[in-house]
Order: sequence, then C-alpha cells, then structure tokens
Amino acid sequence: MTAGGRAEGSEADAARPPSRGARVLSALFYGACSFLLVLVNKALLTAYGFPSPIVLGIGQMAATIMILYVSKLNKIIHFPDFDKKIPIKLFPLPLLYVGNHLSGLSGTSKLSLPMFTVLRKFTIPLTLLLETIVLGKQYSSSVVASVFAIILGAFIAAGSDLAFNLEGYIIVFLNDIFTAANGVYTKQKMDPKELGKYGVLFYNACFMIIPTLIISVSTGDLQQATEFNQWKNILFVMQFLLSCFLGFLLMYSTVLCSYYNSALTTAVVGAIKNVSVAYIGMFVGGDYIFSLLNFVGLNICMAGGLRYSFLTLSSQLQPQPPRDEESSPLDLSR
Repeated sequence: MTAGGRAEGSEADAARPPSRGARVLSALFYGACSFLLVLVNKALLTAYGFPSPIVLGIGQMAATIMILYVSKLNKIIHFPDFDKKIPIKLFPLPLLYVGNHLSGLSGTSKLSLPMFTVLRKFTIPLTLLLETIVLGKQYSSSVVASVFAIILGAFIAAGSDLAFNLEGYIIVFLNDIFTAANGVYTKQKMDPKELGKYGVLFYNACFMIIPTLIISVSTGDLQQATEFNQWKNILFVMQFLLSCFLGFLLMYSTVLCSYYNSALTTAVVGAIKNVSVAYIGMFVGGDYIFSLLNFVGLNICMAGGLRYSFLTLSSQLQPQPPRDEESSPLDLSR
C-alpha cells in the first residue's frame, strides 16, 4: 500500500458531505475535552503550583505521538510515512501549533478562570477574519452582529477586571491569534488524500517536541519541573498524566470538529464550553473577584456566543444538497 493509500479516506469520502450526526457529535466531543482540560490544567498550575507549563505541553505532545504511532502500528488508524515533502505540506502549522499550545498553558495560570474564558472569546472574530481571507468563506450580518456582541461583552468584563494582569492579557491574546490561525490552516491542510487528520496531528507533534524541549532546557523550565516537590504525590502524578491524555484528546477533537464542520464552528463550540467554565470558576478556584460590571460584561459575552452558536449549528442541521464544503460559504442567513 502506498503512502497516499494509507492516508485515511478516499476521493469519494472527501466529496461526500459530513452527516448531521457527525457534525454535532464532533462538536460535543471537542467541547467536553476542552472543558475537562481547562479544569485539570488549572488545578495543576494553580492549586498544585506546578511551575512549568512548557513541560506540561511536552507531555501532551509526547502522549499524542505515542498514542498515534502505536495505533498506526496496530493498524487502527492510517497516515502516510515520513517523506521530505511533509514539512512543506504542513507549514506553517507546526509553528502555530506550538505557539497555541504554550500560550494556552501559560495563560491559564496567569488569570482567573472567568477572565481567561472571556478573553478567549477573541478567537472567534479572529477566526472569522482568517476564514474570510484564507478560505474565502462569507458570513451573514446576523453572525457578524453576534461576534460584535461577544467582543463588546469581553471588553466590558475585562475593563472591570479587579485582578488585572497585563502579562496574562497579552499571553491570552497571543493564544487567541495562534488558535484562530491554527484552526483555519488545519482546515486547509486536512486533505484526506494527503496527510489526513491523523497525519496532521502526528507530524505536528513530532516536528515541535524537540524545539519545545530545547526551549524548556534553555529557559530553566525543565529544571524547575524536575525539582518540583509534588512528584511523590500520587494525586498530582495522576492529574499530570490525565492532562497529557486530555491534551491528546483535545488536539484530536479540535481537528475532528474542524474536519466535519469549520474552524469558526470549532471556535464557537469553545464559547459554549466557556459558559460552564466561567460560571463554575465563580464558585470553584477562589480566584474570581466579583464586580457588577464584570458580571454584566460576562453575561453579554456569553449571550453573544450562544446566539452565534445557535445560528451556526441550526444552519448546519438543515438538510443540504451535496457540495464541496471547503470551497462553499456556510449558509448562515437565518
């Protein structure tokens, strides 16, 4: 079997539009994985005080490589063997991948959960902009209005943040840019006749784990991790391993959701997940400082996200004639 034959799917599969069930289930799977990973990472980096988000990211990359490679060896999944054209096919995904990974882990430890999730809403307009530029998609005025509501609510909430942390805000905004670009370019690169979704995941992790390890050593991040005093705590070790596994599931579910839907839909599902995370963070974690203006802005932001989610998902649930999703704009005119 050739490398092209091992890439999952076929030309017929690529032309066939995804089923409604696949779209909804992939979105729910992504939301659940993202929700769980934020909570586990928050516990590791804040409650336990683990000093090295980069090492945590390396663990998640290593888990991704190991799981996918073992699955390929056992013929559970297929993706092409390495050749010299693969780096060209992937670029710039590896750079965006590691930037998204590390900025996301660092931002989690810098801000309270509610403010982290509010500022992450800026991923949605950035994704909309990049999908318009890179993929040529078009969206209705109702969708654009929902996006502006999300931005308005985020500005109101962030402007009244009593625990203002400039470094945290910058890191999370960078995370928004990396997430949006990573989602759009992943959608562009996931041709089943080329690398496919498993190949994109595997080679992204392979290309970036060594440079990330070098960064960790040069910044002293790895030394801090090895000297951490909780490695004999079985609960900490279990949560660390759980974070590595959830990191793999999040990467997989993100690719899966973008594969069956769009990068923008994936970003919006994240907004739905953030509703739960933000409100739980008000009662769990102890780092949320209540302010009326902050609370109002948070709710405006969530309302805009849910409205946008309704427009997107209800449009996708309508029966549609077969067409090429990659080249056709979403019909979100309802």
